[in-house]
Amino acid sequence: MRAFARTFWAMAILAACPALAQAPLADPAKPVVVHVRLLTGEGPIVLEIEKQRAPISAGYFLRYVDQKRLDGTVFYRAVKVAPGFGLIQGGPRNDPKRVLPAIPHEPTTKTGLSHVEGTISFARGAPGTATGDFFITVGDLSSMDADPAQPGDNLGFAAFGHVVEGMELVKHILEEPTSPTAGSAAMKGQMLAQPVKIVSARRID
Repeated sequence: MRAFARTFWAMAILAACPALAQAPLADPAKPVVVHVRLLTGEGPIVLEIEKQRAPISAGYFLRYVDQKRLDGTVFYRAVKVAPGFGLIQGGPRNDPKRVLPAIPHEPTTKTGLSHVEGTISFARGAPGTATGDFFITVGDLSSMDADPAQPGDNLGFAAFGHVVEGMELVKHILEEPTSPTAGSAAMKGQMLAQPVKIVSARRID
């Protein structure tokens, strides 16, 4: 009798709250992600940030977002590797008023992510020197993943999410003109003649 009563009241509650009865259950197998909109001077780019699979890098990027440290920065670099392949780079560019202390490097061998098209990842020099500058890939650049079989610095770059809206804008920025003289060393000829402003970066979940 008590079991019947419990079942009766459970059904009554669901009947009174149809939205509750129809709400889908969260998929425990799906990694936790956070969505961020970069509003640029040329339109929005929406990112899915891998908070669960890349907790160090994702958490670091979200600190920049939450503290509004990316507002007013720019996409300043376009690296054209081959037709349809390359990356655009943006961020605080070592601005002491914006950069946060560097974080430990989080390689793709640890996160399980890869630099396929639309991946967002941190720029760096030596491992553990990333300070907020990031890039977005165009085309499959999985050669930027960590590869323990390679000699020397084989830790690759720290991927932590990917573009879910605005990939056409990313490709458009990649194709914008670059200065033939700006930039030093390997970056010479890769700096955008007209950097694209990042007006704001906000969570949208």
